[in-house]
Amino acid sequence: MPIRARRTPMSSSALVVATAALTTALMPPGSAQSAPARESQPIYSYDNAIRESVWVDTGLDGDRDGKSDRVAVDIIRPRETAQQGRKIPVIMDASPYYSCCGRGNESQKKTYGPSGDPVQFPLFYDNYFVPRGYAFAAVDLAGTSRSDGCDDVGGRSDVQSAKAVVDWLNGRARGYTTRTGTERAHATGWSTGDTGMIGKSWDGTIANGVAATGVEGLKTIVPIGAISSWYDYYFAKGAPLYDSGPDWLSNYVNSPDARARCGHVQQRLVDGAPRTGDWTRLWEDRDYVKDAHKVKASVFVVHGQQDLNVRAKHFGQWWDALAEQGVERKIWLSQTGHVDPFDFRRADWVRTLHRWFDHQLLGYRNGAQSEPMADIERAPGQWSTDRVWPPRATATTTLRPGKGAAPGVGTLGLVPPRPGATETFTDDPALGELDWAAHIDSSTPSKAGFVSRPLAKDLRLSGASSVTVTATPNTTSAHLSAVLVDLGPDTIRDYTARGEGITTLPERTCWGASTTGDSACFKETAAKTADVGFTVFSRGWADLGNWADEHEGRPLTPGKAHTITLDLASADHVIPAGHRLALIIGGTDKDLIDPPASTPTLTLDLARTTARLPIVGGAGAYLRATSGTMRQAPHQTPLAGVTTPRPIPPIPGGSTR
Repeated sequence: MPIRARRTPMSSSALVVATAALTTALMPPGSAQSAPARESQPIYSYDNAIRESVWVDTGLDGDRDGKSDRVAVDIIRPRETAQQGRKIPVIMDASPYYSCCGRGNESQKKTYGPSGDPVQFPLFYDNYFVPRGYAFAAVDLAGTSRSDGCDDVGGRSDVQSAKAVVDWLNGRARGYTTRTGTERAHATGWSTGDTGMIGKSWDGTIANGVAATGVEGLKTIVPIGAISSWYDYYFAKGAPLYDSGPDWLSNYVNSPDARARCGHVQQRLVDGAPRTGDWTRLWEDRDYVKDAHKVKASVFVVHGQQDLNVRAKHFGQWWDALAEQGVERKIWLSQTGHVDPFDFRRADWVRTLHRWFDHQLLGYRNGAQSEPMADIERAPGQWSTDRVWPPRATATTTLRPGKGAAPGVGTLGLVPPRPGATETFTDDPALGELDWAAHIDSSTPSKAGFVSRPLAKDLRLSGASSVTVTATPNTTSAHLSAVLVDLGPDTIRDYTARGEGITTLPERTCWGASTTGDSACFKETAAKTADVGFTVFSRGWADLGNWADEHEGRPLTPGKAHTITLDLASADHVIPAGHRLALIIGGTDKDLIDPPASTPTLTLDLARTTARLPIVGGAGAYLRATSGTMRQAPHQTPLAGVTTPRPIPPIPGGSTR
């Protein structure tokens, strides 16, 4: 349990428990006195810990100064284990944000003392885990903070920044005590080499990228709201998700001197990421999913299902690729947007992460590997678990849109529509998914909606969906959106609000030991909720110009039918009895994709349009849920208190870093 901030924090010396039993319990596996243990204990002094900086040679010369780039690594580790000659594992967070922007809900930055040694390490990892016998390493990616080189936004330099540190911890790379000096620094005398990488957003993305190299010594990663393929951060089958490219991000995080020397990298990012949305070598180099077969580390994925910054497709395609390779894995899915679990489920998160690292890095037989694979937030603060995810009973089920009694107000079911059935809509860039859903039962010109009967039983969807659309445009360019909607009243986390589902409170709780310069006490949070009349729970987009080749767009032929499949984000959602399931197809999804060059009108061929959904129980479950008699959920007023999604800045960190 946390230490409440209103109480006097325990001194670090009081945490030192000089008992042989506890010391033996913390012996790493393979040592002479190793013994099974269920939980590492805070028996080491935090205020007396060794704090040091090391610069690790990456073997690259990204800034073209004729010297190999060195990345700064700030380390904190127990002094007692060093004095005993004992080796310990390392928890690592490699980030571009330590100097420019800060980490966590309070945007903490690293701080340093007069001698240059680190004083404050952002977040709670150091405060909590160092007294328990771990080292913590905070790595500045190349080009950021105190590191050489240039940040290349998920490319070779970014990934090598952290991989080189894993190699150094295992004695395979060179480290130095200063940025420019020749005095060597070695880790093999105090580190087991076993490393666990963790981090939210860009930090977690780097963990994915390093794991995809298959580097020896990386035992586990915990990517939180992380990117799995950088193309999918900027585009969805050619449709632009942001009005900028990776050059903007690189410039944002690079240190002032890196900006001055890294113009060539900026130009490569511009040239390699054309705004056409075409797939290039730059995106190939930043696709970690294709290298899932190299992953040797276990993976604990955490993602917000309403994350509109690093969108939910990222965790889904990464999870599926890891599953195909049999990688040991675990997942938490929340109702939040781009939010760290420390800020939406704090006590359970710290407990679970503690057990995970104890098992993965210390080898403790604590049952962590036998716990449910998935934790899923069903309502604000209410969670369910699954032994396997998606559940084994999940089966891809094909649903068919059909004509309804009014234009644009169609049906959704298992039976194909009659040949020749069509629906027509005109792209309106001023409207988006919430506008469409709010008027699902009305004929509106900007969308085509298809709705199931009211459900007699709960219906669960678990995994990734896809929608194949055959559309005839009247222009040479068109963008498409497809969304799945739960139509019915509910109380959800308000992911469209500033906190993306949380409210930050003034009270603090403490998680570990503190010093004058590094407090373990953080502001508490509470769920920010909204009462809604519907919930959009999965989305997908595409440029219809990519119909022939998902990697390359081309002008459309007006009056000609084109078929394309939209990949919808993975989700796990239960539609309650009494609610309805809706599929909406529209053009520009306001604030979530950019509009095309024209304003197209599109005609959908319903006989050649299908939705493939991961329904638990398959077609039989859908048939049973829609065959009974159930009173329809009461209609809510448009938008029902949920505002239109605010534009998300193209920074993998967002407003709740």
